[in-house]
Amino acid sequence: MSHRKVALVTGASSGIGNAIARSLHRNGVTVYAGARRVGRMNDLDDLGVTTLALDITDPDSVEAVVDQIVSETGRIDILVNNAGYGLMGAVEDVPLEQAQDQFDVNLFGAARLIQSVLPMMRQQHAGRIINVTSVDGKVAQPFGAWYVASKFALEGLSDALRLELSPQGIHVAVIEPGAIQSEWADIAADHLQATSANGPYEQGASRAAAILKAVKQFSSKPQVIARLADKAALSRRPKTRYSAGAGSQILWVRRFLSDKTIDHLWGVIGKAAEQITR
Repeated sequence: MSHRKVALVTGASSGIGNAIARSLHRNGVTVYAGARRVGRMNDLDDLGVTTLALDITDPDSVEAVVDQIVSETGRIDILVNNAGYGLMGAVEDVPLEQAQDQFDVNLFGAARLIQSVLPMMRQQHAGRIINVTSVDGKVAQPFGAWYVASKFALEGLSDALRLELSPQGIHVAVIEPGAIQSEWADIAADHLQATSANGPYEQGASRAAAILKAVKQFSSKPQVIARLADKAALSRRPKTRYSAGAGSQILWVRRFLSDKTIDHLWGVIGKAAEQITR
């Protein structure tokens, strides 16, 4: 059985999850990287990271992965819930079935992993659960209601979970990324335009899509989030929340601005984004 710390990182086929898996491996952690698209994790295989097919919406898939890790290493020390996607569109336009799918991945998928690893962590009387949320888990963006709601919910779940697990010696941390270089923004913008750009929300949806595409130009590299994950996973006294990445300063600004001021600010940002992306 392994004496090294053992981590499971979800959504590791690209972007933040891939960077976190690499960084933890470089810091001496035995890393298992899970994603639906296993073929996109060949770079992690080359490093010595164990890659696994994982669908976090499928209980059998989750159980099989956790059982394999425990069987091979005898422990699970770190869970990084990173898998997720952004469903964009006006609340009126997005079918509720799609909204439910968003929650099944971003919230219930994370909860499914948490429930699966907790028996082992309680047995160890130690563990780290790291939930990757977003600045959108604190500050809503227009036309991202379902994504925002799922991240708000994951923030709340993390707070309650932290209180429940602290007596068990298990620490819960949240990482709130700002804009990070990935395919996320393009996919979200395309879905937004397909959903809401040809109806009563045309002007607002077009501005929101322009914001997504403009922010991408100023996005930070995923490694800035990977460094925070290292701290949350390996520090003797980890924080309960970490944030980094382009635009993450809005979390600090939000403390001092009213809702109406934030609403006005989004309008200003939307107009500026339209100019940038023309």
